[in-house]
Amino acid sequence: MKSKYIALSLICLISLLMIAPITAVDMNTDNDHKLVVGFDSEFPPFGYMDSNGDYVGFDLELAKEVCKRNNWTFVPQPLSSWATKNMELESGQIDCIWSELTINGRENEYTWSKPYFNSTQVVLVKSDSQINKLEDLKGKKVEVQEGNSVLNVLDNDKKSLKDSFESLTLIKDYNTGLLDLSSEICDAIIIDIPSAKYHLKEKNMNQNYKIIDEPIVSEQYGIGFKKGNDQLKNQVQQTLDEMYKDGTVEKIAQKYGDYGIKEGLITY
Repeated sequence: MKSKYIALSLICLISLLMIAPITAVDMNTDNDHKLVVGFDSEFPPFGYMDSNGDYVGFDLELAKEVCKRNNWTFVPQPLSSWATKNMELESGQIDCIWSELTINGRENEYTWSKPYFNSTQVVLVKSDSQINKLEDLKGKKVEVQEGNSVLNVLDNDKKSLKDSFESLTLIKDYNTGLLDLSSEICDAIIIDIPSAKYHLKEKNMNQNYKIIDEPIVSEQYGIGFKKGNDQLKNQVQQTLDEMYKDGTVEKIAQKYGDYGIKEGLITY
């Protein structure tokens, strides 16, 4: 009889051990949890790997400070690709997408934070190119990152512009686009202006490339949470509001001033 009691006790203990880890990481109940931030690791100055092998960038510094103030463990999680970001969010692999994520055209896809950055999508070409305005892209080979919000614009408001291209090729990241532009595989790449400024400055490309003054579209960045996850969104937003008030957001933005982060910052 005792052996039956012992066996039953062991079954109960194993069941409790299996349940315990799930409860420990419950994002909604534990004040000392981890925040898994999904981001594009090839998108400086918002998120990228530095020379020391650490993930850094404007978005990541904001997220790290939010975690610090909430006693959360900050976990930067590079997205498998920009095109799979929604799947990773829906499956629970990440808790939010904090990575120059454009609100415009995606208003109903996520539970959003307040917009925090104004940006534009621009065209980058070689400095000796005869492309000086958008209409000069007629008959040209253009590249853009897969999953980029500008694709919606090109399919709708700027469809005539897209139809004028010889081709529009989707690429995984801007490093690929820059290599293709350098080797003349393409004539132009469409890129977010802070990222364009970063590459031109940090890689000494100012003599080799130029940004077309006429932007394709203006847009706003926000933090995307899984639809309906208002509790986490509200906590992150409340902390961000405090960081705005005490000057922390502006201080972090100043570190990336060479890339236009301070100018594009939305303040409240």
